[in-house]
Amino acid sequence: MDKETIRERFKENPGIKRVIDWLIMNQVQTRPRWFIRMLAPLYQHRGRHAVIHRSVRMDTPPYRRFSLGDYSVVESFSCINNAVGDITIGSHTRIGLHNTIIGPVAIGSHVNLAQGITVTALNHRFEDTGKRIDEQGVTTSQVTIGDDVWIGANAVILPGVTIGSHVVVAAGAVVTKDVPSHSLVAGVPAKIIKEI
Repeated sequence: MDKETIRERFKENPGIKRVIDWLIMNQVQTRPRWFIRMLAPLYQHRGRHAVIHRSVRMDTPPYRRFSLGDYSVVESFSCINNAVGDITIGSHTRIGLHNTIIGPVAIGSHVNLAQGITVTALNHRFEDTGKRIDEQGVTTSQVTIGDDVWIGANAVILPGVTIGSHVVVAAGAVVTKDVPSHSLVAGVPAKIIKEI
């Protein structure tokens, strides 16, 4: 039985899925339990000469995909969380110091993320005023970053955004909408400054 068949069976049976999730994820710390983290090298895909610095928080349960391409680096004090969606990172890509990436996120090859960047595909629900926000769950919307992209320090990429290839996102920008290829964007919210 392949992994996709197993995943589909879990989706069809929410009771079993809840039990498995409880066994794998620490519900208070919202990260995989210590014995699951010890097994991470067996279920994470790391390409040739890929590096994940020791201080990186890898919240990557085995029921989601994590893939890091050849010669790519995840620098110190970053957080990679694929608990709600797969994360794929291409080759020759650098995830800078103190970045946070929450899936589902697809990052291309030859991408440079500077320091302090947040890339999140997750949003908390809050519409039901009769319930606390932490009771309403979350939604996700895929974030896609193309090849040959440079994202400046402290930028924020929000859920559902697609960034094309050969794009520069200025430091401190908050990207709320899709960015076409060959663009420079800046500001809050980010706007196209010029074509490149």
